[in-house]
Amino acid sequence: MGTAFTPAKTSPASWDAFSDVDAFVDAVLAELAAMAADGTRRTRSGPKPPLTGAALRKAIMAIWCVAFCGMQWRAIGQLCDIPFGTLYTLFARWTRLGLWRRLLNRLILAWRQACGDKPVPSAVIIDSRSCHSAPTCFGRGFDGGKKIKGIKIHLAVDKYGFPLAITVSPANRHDSKGIVPVLHQLAGRGFKGTALGDLSYRGERLSKRRLASPSSPVLAVMAEPSFRKVFGLSAPWPGSAATAG
Repeated sequence: MGTAFTPAKTSPASWDAFSDVDAFVDAVLAELAAMAADGTRRTRSGPKPPLTGAALRKAIMAIWCVAFCGMQWRAIGQLCDIPFGTLYTLFARWTRLGLWRRLLNRLILAWRQACGDKPVPSAVIIDSRSCHSAPTCFGRGFDGGKKIKGIKIHLAVDKYGFPLAITVSPANRHDSKGIVPVLHQLAGRGFKGTALGDLSYRGERLSKRRLASPSSPVLAVMAEPSFRKVFGLSAPWPGSAATAG
């Protein structure tokens, strides 16, 4: 007898991964122009003139191919006739200047406004995840609870799942200590609401930091099922809650 299965739902039209590339390139060019206007992106002087026009659009599309398709820098350099060193230098410089963060912030703002929400959320969810990592990528540690040697990603997201603040630490750093830079980033964005976290964020350390910095977000520590109550979802079982800070 064969194995029963349910076929996946498909749309009549095929999915085109490259349909939004031009929109991405236009958004990057607009943000680069805004960064040049406010002084964030300074014109660099060198022996070679900077890329402009069609060459700049091709470079941005090549960077998109590396990020989306997982291609190697040398491979995409051969395909687009731009030295891979030039492409990587552009990507690294724009990352250092915060271009991708600005694009993400603009996307989050446009999405929240389209959904009828305020630009700054009233509550966020904080959490962490331990991941395996190579010895050369970052300072590593061993997470004894999850038996993972690598790094730990601390982040805060809104109700739509958009990341608002992210930081990375060795995997052996406790959540209550690693989340502090995330709370500082939220305060820098003007967030003054409640940060919802699980029971790993309880303790006196965060309470003392809250008293020392009144402008930091209020940290509400509760069991994970209680998140469903806060965001108006049905919870199949009750969750205990405790507040710190």
